[in-house]
Amino acid sequence: MMAGPDRSGGASAAGVVSATPPLEPIRSHRRMQFLDDEQLDRLQDATLRILEEVGVRFPSDIALEILDGHGARVDKATGVVRFPRDLVRRALATAPRRFTMAARDPRFDLHLEEGVSYFTTDGCGVATIDFDTREERPSRKSDVAEMARIADYLPSIGFMWPTVSAQDHARTSQLHEIDAAVNNTVKHFQAMVMGAEPARRAVEMASVLAGSREALRERPVLSDLICSIAPLAQDRDGIEAALVFAQAGIPVGLLAMPTLGTTAPATSAGALVVGDAEVISGIVLLQLACPGAPVFHSIMKAWADPRNGNYVGYSIDSRARYAPVEMAHRWGLPSLAACFGTDSPAAGTWQAGVEVALDPLLGGLAGPEIVTGMGLARTYTLLYPEAIILDHDIYQRARHALLAEDVTDETLALDVIAAVGPGGHFLAEKHTRTHMRTALRRGLTHEPAPEGGYRDPVEVACERVAWIRANHRPEPLEAAKAAELTRILATADRDLGGTA
Repeated sequence: MMAGPDRSGGASAAGVVSATPPLEPIRSHRRMQFLDDEQLDRLQDATLRILEEVGVRFPSDIALEILDGHGARVDKATGVVRFPRDLVRRALATAPRRFTMAARDPRFDLHLEEGVSYFTTDGCGVATIDFDTREERPSRKSDVAEMARIADYLPSIGFMWPTVSAQDHARTSQLHEIDAAVNNTVKHFQAMVMGAEPARRAVEMASVLAGSREALRERPVLSDLICSIAPLAQDRDGIEAALVFAQAGIPVGLLAMPTLGTTAPATSAGALVVGDAEVISGIVLLQLACPGAPVFHSIMKAWADPRNGNYVGYSIDSRARYAPVEMAHRWGLPSLAACFGTDSPAAGTWQAGVEVALDPLLGGLAGPEIVTGMGLARTYTLLYPEAIILDHDIYQRARHALLAEDVTDETLALDVIAAVGPGGHFLAEKHTRTHMRTALRRGLTHEPAPEGGYRDPVEVACERVAWIRANHRPEPLEAAKAAELTRILATADRDLGGTA
């Protein structure tokens, strides 16, 4: 186990608390439709055909027993399950369209609703550009804590993913990531815990945070994301963890990551239905086991470069990112959409900017309830601390672009225009003094330099990271709860083989 200061990433040393700014989700009643109704119907029918005729492999005796008991066609020799259409429809009918992802501080609860998109950090990188030395190294628990504190400060971040992995804690790393995050943010935390036993420990930790098992069911302060294995297979540890979380009332996201040309057909529609079949099969299992369990749907496509076989997370095909949102909503499910996470090997490059520039704008127009993921480079693997500030700047540009224009007597300023008249100027007007400071919404690109002109945005972003690290201290977790989490982790390290 890590000691207290290391455990908190140094956050407790100064003993200073600064308020977490209010959330600024993207709010838009404008919509862009990437798929028409006929296309959505054809995609959904294709998914149902795959589920009924081809099936999905479930390498879990627990899952197979549940599915067999509810009328799915289970081949126990291969683990492949085929789903009658009416079974899929009946199971999905019990899944809630809306629910709340609670936060440690109720002011930051995420009430999933139409027209509001909450963004998060990117998740589970394996390397970090060190905050102080600027050298690349494997990520560790203290990095999760640092990023949780930075995410806590940024109003663009609605909830926290473990941006990088706690590789210094081996088999219990995912539990240590929960501990590092909840001690450094008051916002909702989304974990990626795999395996039934680690999931049970995570539920125990979440119950401590919520106050009890019953309180956790009412206010789930934790959610979990589970990935399938393309093509058309579930991961045993993932799906058994999902069952544990669903039984506790903790929201579970099912995520498919098909790669065009290798683990999925080399066509967009083919990859979508392979991914959709994986996601829907997992959601059906959870609804059969725990009717009404909160779940969400996610497909994040990628490509295999035919010239060299490289994994490509970005292309110029925006449909890859936003068509799945419409597919999820067609099923009556909330959506976790994909944004940011450039293939650029470094932050602050032309590639890093251009690949993500449209993401939050198109994401807001597609209307997902929750969205990943800001702050990583090198195809979701490398953390540059300043990258999340650069992504935050892009996010704010999109958020303001989607805000409704304020057209009132005050903003039209007709009396002021009449008073100034042709050829005059507005500098001396009281109206100007009232509104000038808020009229210009300055981004990273327009931070004045002492010598004139504007500063390098990447340099400004680095300074803002340093300022947050030095000055922002979220409301600390109650001492008794922090101590109980320490006890749970010590037991998990002992029983599950984590490192101290």
